[in-house]
Amino acid sequence: MIPRPGISPVLLRGLILLLLIGWGWRPVLHRLQRALIYARAPGPVPVPKEGPFARQIRPVSLHRDDQVTLHGWLSSPAGASEQQDQPAQDRWLMILFPGNAGTRANRIPILADFNSLGCHALIFDYRGYGENAGRPTESGLTADAQAIFDFACDELHFAPDRIILCGQSLGGGVATRLAWELSRQNTPPAGLILRATFTSLVDAAKVHYPWLPINWILVDRYPSIDRIPQVTCPVLVMHGVRDTIVPASQGERLFAAAPARSTNGVPKQFLSVPQAGHNDLQALAGQELHAAQGAFIRQIQAATRR
Repeated sequence: MIPRPGISPVLLRGLILLLLIGWGWRPVLHRLQRALIYARAPGPVPVPKEGPFARQIRPVSLHRDDQVTLHGWLSSPAGASEQQDQPAQDRWLMILFPGNAGTRANRIPILADFNSLGCHALIFDYRGYGENAGRPTESGLTADAQAIFDFACDELHFAPDRIILCGQSLGGGVATRLAWELSRQNTPPAGLILRATFTSLVDAAKVHYPWLPINWILVDRYPSIDRIPQVTCPVLVMHGVRDTIVPASQGERLFAAAPARSTNGVPKQFLSVPQAGHNDLQALAGQELHAAQGAFIRQIQAATRR
């Protein structure tokens, strides 16, 4: 007797389990993975009250359409003019999109370095971090990044072509997305600096969870490797050789995928830091980063004068 075709009970139970995981448990999986991706640090973030840098910081806030208010800081070079009412072609701004842990208070050395290079520096904590309400997601951070850029132009009166985006680790995914979108609109930023960032969050997750079906379950993906080829502004990538969180090979691949030159002729640049890892890049290689960023900024400024 020829048996009728069908599904065995074991296979049927397996398919049901996959459906439960893929659909019934989908919201739970999303919440769990986002709890791992976004190491939120809620609570007040006071402006430093002591030290020379304290006088260079002022709080700023940005109200979003979804009732979330983002809180941040604008830090200015020592002795910089306080006249913010009109655009000035000699005023340069760095917007820092931070990594996935801590708050803006942990990025003071980076902000201070930007100021020492003659640039103003703007940083907002992500939604769900610091005093900010909401929960971080890729779509939320993407929309917030565009709003932050618009705030810098419309409220702080910086010229769009005098704004350099800097992404640190996870923030590299946010900054690359913004640079990509602005480039597609033919309004690219002045430059893009990537510090210890990944080719995509999928690739970064596979390093730490090789046994999981990352391609199938990961909801926030930040595919920078697919976007950076269309970024038309100057690009600087910096990565520590000893990085075990985001391997240096990912920074190298991201750099290789970027255009050889920006549309205004500035060649892409890569800084490899042998002695640094992921979280100690600024602490161990501050002088090297300062020199690389200073040279990068000067090249951008020279290109804008041509």
